[in-house]
Amino acid sequence: MGKSLLQLLSRDEIATIHETSLRVLRNIGVKIDNEEALRILHEGGAQVDFKTQVACIPEALVEESLRKTPGDFSLYSFDGKHRLQFGGANVYFNPGSTAVYMLDRETMQMRKPLSKDFADFVRLCDALEHIHAQSTAMLVTDVPSIIADRYRLYIILKNSAKPVIAGSFTIEGLHDMKKMLTIALGDESTLVKRPPFLMDVCPSPPLKWSKITSQNLIDAAKSNMPIEIIPAPQLGSTAPMTLAGFLVQHNAEFLSGLVMAQLVKPGLPVMYSGSPSVIDMRYGTQCVGNIEVCMLSIAYSQIAKFYKMPSGAYLGMSETKTVDAQTGIESTNGIVLGTLAGINCITGPGMLAFENCQSFEKLAIDNEICGMALRLAKEIHVNEQTLAYDLIKKIGQDGHFLAQKHTIDWFPIEEHIPSAIIDKMSKSQWERTGSRNTLERAREYVDKTLKEHVPKSLPTDVEKELDAFMSEVFKRTK
Repeated sequence: MGKSLLQLLSRDEIATIHETSLRVLRNIGVKIDNEEALRILHEGGAQVDFKTQVACIPEALVEESLRKTPGDFSLYSFDGKHRLQFGGANVYFNPGSTAVYMLDRETMQMRKPLSKDFADFVRLCDALEHIHAQSTAMLVTDVPSIIADRYRLYIILKNSAKPVIAGSFTIEGLHDMKKMLTIALGDESTLVKRPPFLMDVCPSPPLKWSKITSQNLIDAAKSNMPIEIIPAPQLGSTAPMTLAGFLVQHNAEFLSGLVMAQLVKPGLPVMYSGSPSVIDMRYGTQCVGNIEVCMLSIAYSQIAKFYKMPSGAYLGMSETKTVDAQTGIESTNGIVLGTLAGINCITGPGMLAFENCQSFEKLAIDNEICGMALRLAKEIHVNEQTLAYDLIKKIGQDGHFLAQKHTIDWFPIEEHIPSAIIDKMSKSQWERTGSRNTLERAREYVDKTLKEHVPKSLPTDVEKELDAFMSEVFKRTK
């Protein structure tokens, strides 16, 4: 992609939101349940009340942190052969994270996921062309919850070489995850020089940081790990009901984390992200498929570009509890609009039920939507060859273009060809192949992929070391 094609805020409006966020940080501050984080801010120039745990951050400290933050950064596959460059208008996709349910592939009912389910999901993700990174997509229930963060990463490392975007549930978990990444890469220096991992950290709205997440931010920064700061206010619940007020709070929460990160490790790569939601006042539900979620994500991604830093968003999700027409509407809105806005990292494909459930079939269908969105965002190249004047002159009014070399050369470039999940057949062809609907075709695609796809495996010695370390982690929980 060359540029962002969709914008909702003017530059003056972005500047006003920025200035109001600075007022919030300077006069209201953020509450942080972490002595080390408060000390870091105090020593960096913030006004800290250690009794109330509130830090008021001056404008100069925010501006200095913004200047120190890189404009882009890259994640690499574990084999070093692929790179995702977050910045500009580049767009990449990864599944939504930490679903507590999955849609059973046989019954199509929601149930708690097990380790095998997650391993299969990772292998499917590994095979999908337009899903560029892995996430700790499911909260598996057949291991102790205290080590679930590490165990999910363990499953990913054994089943895919794609980069990983994930978080930790505990302070100890981050250190164990770093050790696992080091084992998979072979040495700690590669973890810094060619990072395969983006660490998620989330403030607690309104204007708070918990002890665990703030410590994860500090420890990740000390280890020079790229981080993604993900404020998650709820419109009308834990944030103002107005979109502009929401953006002020969201931005203030992000900037407070950015300041901590840059005080710990100046120049640390940081992604400006978010996971907005909207309370449906009729049902009291926390909705992520609303068009307002798309609007807020597009708007704060503009703020990220105003700050000259990469952006991320949780989009492409749906409130539905099965895969149906509403699923397609809400998922397509998020994926397409986020892509046109040039949001660098879109997290959410595969997710249903208010960000609580993962579906194999939806992930496969969303992969198709991602491919279409990426095609839509590509520029239309206008030059002598693509204008095809001489060819039009040659064909005139009585010929056709099907057998022309120009057509053969250009159709793979100009025409997006989806997988068999998307029906492009004639009526008779469709009937001969079973008259299947989209969900049925997606189920068949998933079954075939899981049967045939073989992910790149770890070297035997590396896998043994990883297994031994995971066994050690299990022993610690007894």
